[in-house]
Amino acid sequence: MEQANDEHPGDGPVYTVDELAARAGVTVRTVRFYGTRGLLPPPVIGPRRVGWYGPGHLSRLALIEELQRQGMTLAAIERYLEQLPADLSAQDLAVHRALVAAWAPESAEEITRRELERRAGRPLADRDVDRLAAMGVLDKGADPDVFRLDGSLLRLGVELLDVPIEHETILASRTVLLEHARAAAQELARLFREQVWNPYRESGEDPDHLTAMKSLSAHMQPMVVQALVTAFQRSLSEELRTAFRTPRP
Repeated sequence: MEQANDEHPGDGPVYTVDELAARAGVTVRTVRFYGTRGLLPPPVIGPRRVGWYGPGHLSRLALIEELQRQGMTLAAIERYLEQLPADLSAQDLAVHRALVAAWAPESAEEITRRELERRAGRPLADRDVDRLAAMGVLDKGADPDVFRLDGSLLRLGVELLDVPIEHETILASRTVLLEHARAAAQELARLFREQVWNPYRESGEDPDHLTAMKSLSAHMQPMVVQALVTAFQRSLSEELRTAFRTPRP
């Protein structure tokens, strides 16, 4: 319920912590926890020591929840939010959430070991689970029988279980890929910020520019992914030919 009370400062809709939690679809305990972690700015305290939250808090909560759905840890979310400009409006945060969601892969799902084996079509020893985790197919948590699974990688991961590759080699290969993928992502993010995001801010947050930016982001995603895959395949093919070329006598 939006308030119109003289006890709260500022303009626009404001909410108590209970109202904010209800609108965001989280618990009051979650709101307070995010506040203690620094993920959520503190509320404005009114004359009767009532904390008031605004649209910016609501948008920030939505962004945090979106990042968590992608599998980001709270520490990673904290680092992500620290990089955002301090003067972002509620609309800016909503844009961030929309752009993040457009580029997100399929959300990881929680799955039991029994269901994992059913979908894999075979029993899985502890070593198999370790190899799937090393390939990024799943993440292991505190419960040894519950995992977070990337379903899009399961079929390929199961096929690779019987390939005679050492566990250490898989880990080393994944480290190399992640490092270079992160470097490419950082450059693409820089380009998007300079060529798309900054012009949007300079346009006075024009609604037409906002719509065009969201459309551009959605259309760029499949194009960039395909370009990265194609470039990697070609580069790896060339490197393997060079590495295993038989020296001429």
